[in-house]
Amino acid sequence: MAIKAECPLCHRKQKVSNKVCACGQRMDNAKRARKVKYHIVYRLPNGKQKQEFVGTSIKEARTAEGKRLTQRYENPRILQKVPEEKMPIRELIDWYLDLQSVKNLKAYQSLSIRINNFSAVLGNKVVSTIKPTDLEEYQHIRKADGMANTTTDEELRNVKTVIRKAFADDLVSGYTLKVFNNWKKQATKADRERKRTLNLAEYLALLNSSKGYLHNLLIIGMNTGMRPGEMRNLDWSHIDHKKGFIRLPAALTKEKKAKAIPINHHVEEVLRGLPRPLKGGPVLTYAGRPIGKYRTALETACEKAGVPFGKKVENGFVLHDLRRTFKTNMARAGVDKVFRDTIVGHSLEGMDAHYLVPSEEDLAEAMEKYTAWFDNEIASVDHFVDHENSTSSN
Repeated sequence: MAIKAECPLCHRKQKVSNKVCACGQRMDNAKRARKVKYHIVYRLPNGKQKQEFVGTSIKEARTAEGKRLTQRYENPRILQKVPEEKMPIRELIDWYLDLQSVKNLKAYQSLSIRINNFSAVLGNKVVSTIKPTDLEEYQHIRKADGMANTTTDEELRNVKTVIRKAFADDLVSGYTLKVFNNWKKQATKADRERKRTLNLAEYLALLNSSKGYLHNLLIIGMNTGMRPGEMRNLDWSHIDHKKGFIRLPAALTKEKKAKAIPINHHVEEVLRGLPRPLKGGPVLTYAGRPIGKYRTALETACEKAGVPFGKKVENGFVLHDLRRTFKTNMARAGVDKVFRDTIVGHSLEGMDAHYLVPSEEDLAEAMEKYTAWFDNEIASVDHFVDHENSTSSN
């Protein structure tokens, strides 16, 4: 914090001790004539500098400086009045969700649901009054509602993004940002880890219980390890039939790196059975449109197949589990870890990241090895099922 004297001639703000301004104005004479304006300069809680006019007397300036110093130590918020002083959190959330950059996000719908869950509980609280205990209470309320710790953590993480965006636009202070930066996650490592894989008997049962786009999703997921979002957004322009690869651009992958996935005969059969528009477009569609929600269809198929469904159900299956299943089965097939990681898009570890660069031929051979194992295992399961059926009929 400092006091600046403003030259009455050139209006340059300078040290109070200056006798002569750079423009030639004699500052002592101007001070005695009360022509010099005094300003105190200090930083707001968000780090921005503020200049405040406090009078034409050095005595007034020093009094104002002392007052501001007292406020800094007793109640720093007085130094900065921002919209959060009166704004309810729901208004801030509405502001964020109405931003065009946010509306353009692919995950906008799920993002808005999570943020509005928070608004439904704490939306009427004024932003500046939110304390760490409020966030702790929110966690307890959501848990009492039966929400998983991971779900609640994701909701708070999304609201934190809102606060950070608002802070950048000077809508909230650094004190509110601090509250959201310091909230403690409830989910443990065990909560975040899923170990569910789909055995081949369950896989075949699901195929028999599904049709259309869901049937195709199951086959592609089981034979590529692609994420559900990658499959839903798969475009014909990503299919390289000539070399037999799916080429996902960096913008489509979670790791933000392009990856090439070999196409085996199971995936090729799916692709050949789908209509390909002349101008390209989404590979997997429902009623001619890109796939939207698939939860109900998958839940129905799981019920018919006798496969537990959902993250909250013991041993429940969700579509993302096919990614884990594919990588696990590749290991069972004897595919080298480097090739497994490269195909699914996981980063190589240690020195492998610097010295191993698998070629597309390597990846294609790895996929052939996996497919041979997979076909043999499928045949064994089919034979076992046929044998069981014939035994029970006798």
